[in-house]
Amino acid sequence: MITLASNSAVIHRRPAGNGGYLPSRKMRPVSQQQRVHDVRRLRDMLRGAVQGGWYPDGQLPSEAELMATHNASRATVRAALTLLRAEGLIERTQGIGTHVVVKPVKTSLPEAHGVMKPSRESLWNQRMRPREIDRSVVPAPTTVAGRLEVAPGTPCLRLDYVALHDEEPIAIATNYVLFPEAEKLRDTPFVSDWYRLLDDAGVELSDSEFIFDCELADAPLASALGIREGAPLILMEQLIYDLDGRPFDLAFIHTRGERFRFVSRGLRQER
Repeated sequence: MITLASNSAVIHRRPAGNGGYLPSRKMRPVSQQQRVHDVRRLRDMLRGAVQGGWYPDGQLPSEAELMATHNASRATVRAALTLLRAEGLIERTQGIGTHVVVKPVKTSLPEAHGVMKPSRESLWNQRMRPREIDRSVVPAPTTVAGRLEVAPGTPCLRLDYVALHDEEPIAIATNYVLFPEAEKLRDTPFVSDWYRLLDDAGVELSDSEFIFDCELADAPLASALGIREGAPLILMEQLIYDLDGRPFDLAFIHTRGERFRFVSRGLRQER
């Protein structure tokens, strides 16, 4: 028998053998804060599985299976799935179940930096197509000039484009490139990704630097990427250096967060 005490704690009573009941151990209810954390932790695990391709056929386990495998209540499972659905990662269909609607691309950070040959499966292995917005020579604005270590107003090539993968917009980028590299890029056909363009133009790089940030899509970004306002984006500022260590390319890149997964693995060095 289960009764509720005045403080809403759950009290289990065991039969006494004479028709009555003896008090048993007392179970405190789960607090609202604990429920929030339970949902968050389950959402994180399921999100990682969805984005990591753990469900090859795209079908998630049933609610009952998720409850059993994660030791979670039905309310927690449903709340976690609701968050994933709101993020646009899954869809729930009556009578069919829950299925994945997004398949992100994984790429290693060294490949994203352009400092290593991309793997066959890499996004940087001619799997993207650009849609150019602008390619023109402009005076370097003060903020750009400061990052490129030149005087404000120094001529540079501004190349603005949307990156498409499977004909779907996944990122929008603006590059500011100094001369003489800009001269090589002015008329080189842009057919795939940025590093392919540099290679086709005969521009060599020594290293690159990323600064990662996050943002919510505003109206201009949402329109360019075909997403809703407020959708999460990864903002990257990139500096690319020539063989002498001189910065010649500054890029501002807005990437759809649900379409990219960056992979990085570090090797510990003995001190």
